[in-house]
Amino acid sequence: MNPYLEHPDRWSTVHNRLIVAIADALAPQLLPKYQVDIEKRVYNVVGFNSLLVGRPDVSVQRPRQTDSTAQVVVADIPNQPIQVSVPVTEEVREAYLEIKEAATQIVVTAIEILSPTNKRGEGRQKYEQKRQQVLNSATHLVEIDLLRDGSPLPTIGQQEQSDYRLLVSRSDTRPLADLYPFNLPEPIPSFPVPLQAEDQEPVLKLQALLTDIYDRAGYDYFIDYHADPLPPLSAEMKDWVNQVLVDQHRR
Repeated sequence: MNPYLEHPDRWSTVHNRLIVAIADALAPQLLPKYQVDIEKRVYNVVGFNSLLVGRPDVSVQRPRQTDSTAQVVVADIPNQPIQVSVPVTEEVREAYLEIKEAATQIVVTAIEILSPTNKRGEGRQKYEQKRQQVLNSATHLVEIDLLRDGSPLPTIGQQEQSDYRLLVSRSDTRPLADLYPFNLPEPIPSFPVPLQAEDQEPVLKLQALLTDIYDRAGYDYFIDYHADPLPPLSAEMKDWVNQVLVDQHRR
């Protein structure tokens, strides 16, 4: 994983490109029995960087001046204020994939690529509700977490700390699921995408797809590799990334 792709201002574009790339990679392998659809959900969450513009509880109005000779009293200038942000509700639009049986339109597999909103605050609560609905259904779930920021989505059992995670939850083996944990220096694992029992499962090669997206989008021209990535790296990983960039003549 390239940690510079996780920048909050860049991830939404990477997310959308990866959704399309996965759909394009899977569709030819699944036709004609299955179709791969890009779906979108819309919900509201309290934003982090917006300013509340609304009707105040108390308003201060300038009195109507009836006497042109009236004296104006100038109040003392108060101390300089501290600039803060206040919460406002923002609309969030997120794309995800559904693999459907073409003849019945039954959703066989849902594929989610997590966004920062899915991993914190109110957005996490809403995503976990949607996630639980899928886990309680006959639909397989593939969950792709390529973001270091935020707490991992919950699983039960042996936990392994890792930068990134891929979860494959098959409806016929729940509550057991396959978790692929991996860290920044490691390649992104490939994994089979679950389908109906009698069908051959395609292998999703995320690393190749992400590398192709990077090249096609021309990120080399836009990413400042002299700056540190966001979210910040540990001291150990910062040294590792620096050495990689030096070896690649990007620093």
